[in-house]
Amino acid sequence: MAARKQSEVVQGTEKEFLDTFRGLCHSRSAWQVWADVMAAIACSISNAIDRSPGHFEKREQEYMECIKRIGSVEAAAQLMGVIVVALENNPEQDFLGKMYMNLELSNHWKGQFFTPYSVCKLMAGITCSEVDRRIEEQGYISVCDPACGAGATLIAAANDMKCSKYNFQNHVLFVGQDVDRVVAQMCYIQLSLLGCAGYICVGNTISNPMVGHVLFPQEREGQEMWYMPMFQSDVWHWRKIFYSLGDMGGTVTPEKPFEKKKFFMFFDFDKKEAAIGE
Repeated sequence: MAARKQSEVVQGTEKEFLDTFRGLCHSRSAWQVWADVMAAIACSISNAIDRSPGHFEKREQEYMECIKRIGSVEAAAQLMGVIVVALENNPEQDFLGKMYMNLELSNHWKGQFFTPYSVCKLMAGITCSEVDRRIEEQGYISVCDPACGAGATLIAAANDMKCSKYNFQNHVLFVGQDVDRVVAQMCYIQLSLLGCAGYICVGNTISNPMVGHVLFPQEREGQEMWYMPMFQSDVWHWRKIFYSLGDMGGTVTPEKPFEKKKFFMFFDFDKKEAAIGE
């Protein structure tokens, strides 16, 4: 009975998203609307926490242009609300990837086909072994997907690491890169809403890979860096400071892993503000 009810909730959420989205496609192609919706949501999340001159003003302008083409901020806010509810009800899914495939948008760019979440879950279980031991040795670990798509593999890894005795938000850095800007933004949105710490790079992994220390990625020409809100938390802020002190020859106290704590992110689409706390 419970499984049936859960299935009905999932189907209802998916239907609400698809119906709302299709209602925006009267005069423009589904691909154009999708690109604008993803960009608007991604820019809103980014500008709530990333005020760097090279990002904020440019993304603020892009947000306004996308909303103008979409027709209203309410429609974009409603779609974001559905994404939030979908991931809250079932974090074990690639919701945007599934909607993307259902709308047959994958054919727009080189016949994309996202790896099914069940396969990603299996790979995460194999790859993310001995997490506790590695965290105890290093203080934190990083997980990277150089062709992240909508983020199914990284989402599966985050869910798998919830079994660790350490809070993945404080001890796991999620890093992704994809040449397709739209799907990279989809990955960024989902991982941000799931409370992951890390960043997504838009760029060609083969010809223009990410460089620099994992805590201090360098945004090179032809790349865009999208930092997740949880990466701005005090834990990661101090971790970066400790690393910088060590790099300058200072004395650094060995990092002690934090036991599990819960963090929540509250997001207001209209005000474009986010708050992070216990």
